[in-house]
Amino acid sequence: MKLIARRSFPKAIIVSDRFHVQKLASDAVQEQRIKYRWEAIEQENQERQIAKETDQSFKPHILENSGTSKQLLARSRYLLFKSPANWTSIQNHRAEILFDRYLLLKSAYELSQKLVDVFNRKTTKEIAYKKLALWYNAVENAGFKSFNVIANTTKQNYNQILNYFNNRSTNASAESFNTKVKALRRQFRGVSNTSFFLYRLAMIYA
Repeated sequence: MKLIARRSFPKAIIVSDRFHVQKLASDAVQEQRIKYRWEAIEQENQERQIAKETDQSFKPHILENSGTSKQLLARSRYLLFKSPANWTSIQNHRAEILFDRYLLLKSAYELSQKLVDVFNRKTTKEIAYKKLALWYNAVENAGFKSFNVIANTTKQNYNQILNYFNNRSTNASAESFNTKVKALRRQFRGVSNTSFFLYRLAMIYA
């Protein structure tokens, strides 16, 4: 894609979409949540087996929000995508219990939100560069393997990521056009003649 952009639009400035960068951080948070959930499921299975072997009725540990640990981790998926300002009262209470029990998950979530904050602030490219550098330091101190991968990826593409702060450009218009192309393709039930399809596309949208 970069080669196509350089050849077709040699004077264009390439921008890495901020939402793709943020998604990597969100995925790292969810990875930590899923890890804890598997551990909670395994622990409950072991406790259930022990209760069975000792001929006792199994009673799972109930948290303050009337749910078990595995339920807490399953129901916390969506709140971890949001900023605390957008949490509902139920999500706020759930996050309180979650972060009190799982400190590493809290650290991962805070790292993700710090990265989002870099993009949300209306700063210059130079200030954003300094803030990204501080975020790299926070990632190194946290010691998360998945976040280290994200940090290395952003380091290799930092120029394109920072180009976002020139005009705060995203690929929203490209995604919108891509949706139109897919809709046109569906209308013809596939493409048998590529040249004619591209001609029709140019006539309608050019």
